[in-house]
Amino acid sequence: MAMATAPAEEPAPPRLPPPPGPPLFQQPRRRRPCVLLSFAAARDRFLRRRFLSFGLRPFSVRLPSPAGTSTVVHLWAPPRPVRRPVLLLHGFGASATWQWAPYLRSLLAAGLDPIVPDLLFFGSSWSTLPDRSDTFQARTVKAAMDGMGVRRFAVVGVSYGGFVGYRMAAMYPEAVERVVMVSSGVCLEEGDLAAGLFPVADVREAAELLVPRRPAEVRRLVKLTFVRPPPIMPSCFLKDYINVMGSDHIQEKTELLYALISDRKLSDLPKISQPTLIIWGEQDQVFPMELAHRLERHLGENSRLVVVKNAGHAANIEKSKEVCKSIVDYFQEPASSASVRGKEVHLH
Repeated sequence: MAMATAPAEEPAPPRLPPPPGPPLFQQPRRRRPCVLLSFAAARDRFLRRRFLSFGLRPFSVRLPSPAGTSTVVHLWAPPRPVRRPVLLLHGFGASATWQWAPYLRSLLAAGLDPIVPDLLFFGSSWSTLPDRSDTFQARTVKAAMDGMGVRRFAVVGVSYGGFVGYRMAAMYPEAVERVVMVSSGVCLEEGDLAAGLFPVADVREAAELLVPRRPAEVRRLVKLTFVRPPPIMPSCFLKDYINVMGSDHIQEKTELLYALISDRKLSDLPKISQPTLIIWGEQDQVFPMELAHRLERHLGENSRLVVVKNAGHAANIEKSKEVCKSIVDYFQEPASSASVRGKEVHLH
């Protein structure tokens, strides 16, 4: 039986010690710091306070594990019994609070209760087990939901979170009621990389893109995911972001991508039975529109596609109001309407 505790959070495994500094006889060159305080840390604290202000509380759910191993899922959820739970699964990048904060007000106003976990090796969730598959992620999130006493729920997954959400829908059809896939290329095949469908040619390059370690790599990722990236991205701010939000579990995150993409074939992808809304940025360069249409064909009459104009892979951030409205409207439809395929919708 999974045990949930609140509000204490399980600390992540200790980081490796920093590399040694210069020898004592060297005089390191003094450089004027670009940032006196950590902007990323301050924003992270602000977003946590925002989650608290909307009535969500942090929980750490320790899952049953084989002897000598540990798995902990950190999540945000209402402290009271939930009404209409919606599981929000984030993608690669910052922790869940950064990606879902803009959605809380509208979801709660619509009578929906957001439950927002950090997937394993993001934020404060971790495991000592070696499994890196999306199936393992799906099992751990489902076990955390069971530990919270939530048996039936809808799922919204962004990018990598959509892979996990789709897997949950296939594995637990009795628990997952509806699915929303946002910019999530579950229908990709490993051969698509070599065929030139993506801006990367192989899994190694994909890992370098999605798990950036240097400011130049962050700039490339932002330019690929946003239609209108920030015109100025100072290295000092990017280094600060990497240090605060992107320096933990780098090896594990890289292994997640290898497990996700290696030998992946569309013929192995199960067809889920739940009504599914597909939301995609029209100018997505990470997962091109071809994958949205491929998923729509794969699911058939049980799916509906919404295309977001002037948005890229980060449509959930660039066009958060439009994407959130589509999600809320979909969940407010009666089940009979949600399961009927509609015409392709274009949001401006």
